[in-house]
Amino acid sequence: MSRRVVGITLDNLEHLPKHSRGCVFWELAPHLKEQAEAFGETELEKEAWVSNMLLEWGSCGRLVYSDKLPVGFVLYAPPNAVPRSLAFPTSPISPDAVMLTGFYVLPEFRGGGLGRMLVQAVAKDLTRRGVKAIESFGDAKPDDEEQCCVVPADFLACVGFKTVRPHARWPRLRLELRSAITWKEDVEAALERLLGTVSVTTASPVYQR
Repeated sequence: MSRRVVGITLDNLEHLPKHSRGCVFWELAPHLKEQAEAFGETELEKEAWVSNMLLEWGSCGRLVYSDKLPVGFVLYAPPNAVPRSLAFPTSPISPDAVMLTGFYVLPEFRGGGLGRMLVQAVAKDLTRRGVKAIESFGDAKPDDEEQCCVVPADFLACVGFKTVRPHARWPRLRLELRSAITWKEDVEAALERLLGTVSVTTASPVYQR
C-alpha cells in the first residue's frame, strides 16, 4: 500500500471530505460564514479562498493518499488570511508563525502515521519559504460537533506541538519547524553512525609496518 502527499490545488480540492469542502469556519468572518451557509455557497467560498491563497501567497494545503484514495488533508495560511484567528481567547497567532487551520484524517486510517506525514510535508514546505513555526488553536474538549473544524489539542501534542498559551478549552500550540523536519534526519544519521561503527569493527584489520 503506497502513501503519497501532494499539494492542494483547485484541481484536487474536490478530494477533501465533503464536510471539509463546505467548512468555512476559518476562512470567513462569522457574519459572512452565516450568509454563505444561508445561501448554500460555502463550497464556492472555500474554493475562492484557496484560489486567492494560491495566487497571492502560494501553497496552502496538502492531501495524503493511500494508493489512489484521498484519506487526509491539512490547510495552513498566514493568520491575516484567517479571519477567525482573532476570535479566540488565546489569540493572536505569533507574528513569526503560519497558522494551521484544517486538519483531518479518515477515522479508518488514523493511527498509522499519516497525521505526522502531513505535518512533515507542511514543515518542509514552510521551512523552504523561511517560516519559523506553525501555530494552531487546539480543542481541549473535542466532543462538541459545532466546533469540529478546530483540531483536537491532544492530536497536535502527539505530532510535536507544544502549548504556548494554555486555556481550559482553546489552548494555542506551536511547532518549531526545525524540530519538525529534523527528527527523521536525526534518526537516519544515528543509523548511519551505527552502521558505520559496525562496518569498521567487522572489517579486516590493517597492519602497518
